[in-house]
Amino acid sequence: MAENIKFYKDHYDVIIIGCSLAGMSAGMTLAKEGKSVLILERHNLPGGLATSFVRSGHEMEATLHEMMSIGKEEERLPVGKYLDDMKVAIDWLRVPEAFRLYVPTDDIDILIHAGIDSDGVYVAAKEIEEKYPGNLEKVNKLLHLCKEVMESTNYLNDHTASKIELLKNHSGLAKTAGYSAKEVMDAFEIPEKVQAVLSAYWIYVGQPVSSLPFTIFAFLLGDYLTGGSFVAKNFSHGMSVAMAEKCLELGCQIEYRTEVTKILVKDGKAYGVRTAHGEEIHGHYIISGVYPDAVFGHMIEPQSEVPEKAVKLYHGRKIGVTCFSVVLLLDQTPEQLGIKDYSIFSGTSHFDTDAYWAQGSKLGGWDYLTTICLNYANPEQIPEGMTSLSITNLPLPVAFEDVKADDYFAIKRKYGKEMIESISKLLGVNLLDHVVEVEIESPATISHYSGQYLGGIYGYQHSMDDAIAARLETYGKEHYIQNLTWASSATLAGDGMAINIKNGRIAAQVVDTWEKEGK
Repeated sequence: MAENIKFYKDHYDVIIIGCSLAGMSAGMTLAKEGKSVLILERHNLPGGLATSFVRSGHEMEATLHEMMSIGKEEERLPVGKYLDDMKVAIDWLRVPEAFRLYVPTDDIDILIHAGIDSDGVYVAAKEIEEKYPGNLEKVNKLLHLCKEVMESTNYLNDHTASKIELLKNHSGLAKTAGYSAKEVMDAFEIPEKVQAVLSAYWIYVGQPVSSLPFTIFAFLLGDYLTGGSFVAKNFSHGMSVAMAEKCLELGCQIEYRTEVTKILVKDGKAYGVRTAHGEEIHGHYIISGVYPDAVFGHMIEPQSEVPEKAVKLYHGRKIGVTCFSVVLLLDQTPEQLGIKDYSIFSGTSHFDTDAYWAQGSKLGGWDYLTTICLNYANPEQIPEGMTSLSITNLPLPVAFEDVKADDYFAIKRKYGKEMIESISKLLGVNLLDHVVEVEIESPATISHYSGQYLGGIYGYQHSMDDAIAARLETYGKEHYIQNLTWASSATLAGDGMAINIKNGRIAAQVVDTWEKEGK
């Protein structure tokens, strides 16, 4: 009679829920330290939302517009350096420009590039000066402040600092932490049109600049315009597979098609998980990629172990933006279709982030879109003679709360077509005449695939009293259940794929700290 083979160990040092970028980053870091790590993933692929799909034999990028914090090989930024240090094999391609902002109503049409020249002047500052003379010095000064805040944020994600150290060594962050992006740009006396150019990326955060903490704005702008942006040559899926392979090489156990339904807690301390298959697996530390709303709402077993203050905090926070994206494969080249840029932010009305933000609460009629032509960043991976184009808006989940199941597909097609027609008008070509393949991603797509609450992709909204500075101050106090921490967009550093890799490292640091403290 064959001997029974145990599938799981009796006990793991760390159990990670979700083989996302954050989960794998935490797993790699902890496994390299010699800890036994189990990663459980509900799907059959790694990466979470960092994935791609195949239609008619062609691979199409599903999610990754570009990666921040990578940097050139000879001068890596934090995420690029971390992946290099971990020897994760990813072929990074630098995107050709930062963005083009095109708002014909305001007579705005400008192409912006990343980088700093030998005199310490941002390329973007010089490009803005050429279009809007008289602003070089103050724009350059603002961008250097953004760089300083970005570097301080990166440092404080990995280190603690007293208030005295913060004021002494991170004065840019300390001085601006209580102000919005709009307030800081106003203080620099930057004109409205130049503010619009500098605010183009706001859609990737989903918060109007009037209420967007300058810390977030600065991190975003400093990262994009200092080191430039990158894409993975083998798409999001290739990046995710490379990280998963490194996890396995370092000794992590990854189990796919294994959904965690419960986190087991006793006397205020997490000690294991239960899967949808009924397996009970024990571990000393649990790292969750599932948002706290869901964890505290229905995953903690027993529910009597959920502290009331945890429920109040996470129900008090608002879920950030979700995604509505149309991914197209077209039958002609970008040149034939008149597409000249990699990244276009376009508005069909006066550039007003408060107005655009308000539009995100309703279905369709979105005036501000971001369009990515992947050919200009990753030409070898696009079928010859074709164009890979994505059109995206990041609305709020509330826009879709009244959509009925029977109406879902008709509504998805309606607003997808509306977005295609809007960009067709911008380009002067009817894209509908050239579609080979089309995929429309909605909040329901995100929620169904990732299981994230309301289809959120960026965790909780950043606000003036709940931004990076505030979260750094209170982070250790928000672990309401011992030995349970988080690795997802709904954590300390916020949103974005590169930032999620940082979030995973932060989770690993939390575990290391607890271990040193004997918890």
